[in-house]
Amino acid sequence: MAFSLDSKVKEIMKDPRASEVLEKFAPGSTKNPQMKLVGGLTLRKLASFPQAAYLQPHLEELEKALQAIE
Repeated sequence: MAFSLDSKVKEIMKDPRASEVLEKFAPGSTKNPQMKLVGGLTLRKLASFPQAAYLQPHLEELEKALQAIE
């Protein structure tokens, strides 16, 4: 399965490789219980919220890292 910023958060969290990438760019996110609340959102949509604005400068790198997962 190919991952991207348009993948849903819950799909990323289910895959150990993808969740590791997310953890690299958003430390603590994989253990944060609030992530279950945003599971239906895409990573791109999540990054548009003020609470996740810290992801904005890293979106291009994050996309490349997710797409590199085979």
